[in-house]
Amino acid sequence: MTDDDRAVAPSRSAIIDSAFAREFAAEWIAAWNSGDLERIFSLYVDDFEMRSPLIAERGFSPTGVLRGKAAVRPYWGGGIAAAKPPLEFELIDAYAGVSTIAIHYRSVGRKYVVEVVELDEQRRAIRGSACRGADA
Repeated sequence: MTDDDRAVAPSRSAIIDSAFAREFAAEWIAAWNSGDLERIFSLYVDDFEMRSPLIAERGFSPTGVLRGKAAVRPYWGGGIAAAKPPLEFELIDAYAGVSTIAIHYRSVGRKYVVEVVELDEQRRAIRGSACRGADA
């Protein structure tokens, strides 16, 4: 391994194992299903970045990107309040990566979604990216 390889190589702690990925995904789903925004936010750092096509569709940012809890609060809070029936995400699976977890679930309206969550060293979310799929 060269010095350049060591400079960009992730630490062993950055490699997520499948057990932790499933545990994080289960808590993430439970937090969303609780409808408690503070419980959801507890999984994220204060200045996290959220990316979703719904951010643009709902007029929160033309780029589909929001940064920080203050910016994300109206987007997520409004979505939770408007969900009819109340949110009930269904976990399909969780996939482990390097500092990332992909959470595959069924969302409102039985839509498939994969949420890719990037974690910091304390395993709190620093970035989320929602990828919407077809109807389930």
